[in-house]
Amino acid sequence: MEPITYRDAAINDADRIADLFVATFTEIFGHLYRPEDLASFLADHTARKFAAQMADPDYTIRLAELKGALLGYAKLGPLRLPVEAQKPAAELCQLYLLPSARGTGVADALMDWTFAEARARGAETLYLSVFTENHRARAFYARQGFREIGPYAFMVGDHADEDIILARDI
Repeated sequence: MEPITYRDAAINDADRIADLFVATFTEIFGHLYRPEDLASFLADHTARKFAAQMADPDYTIRLAELKGALLGYAKLGPLRLPVEAQKPAAELCQLYLLPSARGTGVADALMDWTFAEARARGAETLYLSVFTENHRARAFYARQGFREIGPYAFMVGDHADEDIILARDI
């Protein structure tokens, strides 16, 4: 089998990242929302928005690829979650994988990169939010050493999801 490769995203990757985000979010969570809420949410996750974030030095995206095909990505950015950080912090904004990449070690490799990149940016704590009913992701983050901080209303259109904010010292 070909090796999985990892690299920092470039502006010209924005379309592929947006496509992967829309496909995976819709597959995993799409059934939870009214069509208008899902459409509103996805309209805010366009290639243009990903490209703008990649042009912003506060954000960075790491890609996982197999034979040039995108398997997943991790997006690291400044802390935007509603928490009172006690130490310099960063936020894992997104970690998305195609279903075919689950269980392959890609998520672990992207998390290792996220920890290292956050530390290199001066962060001592990494935060993220996860849907309460996303048991697979919650188990993954628990294995990575994250602890629960508290509830968070993650908005998908006009629908408020019950998320949990997690943190880990890095």
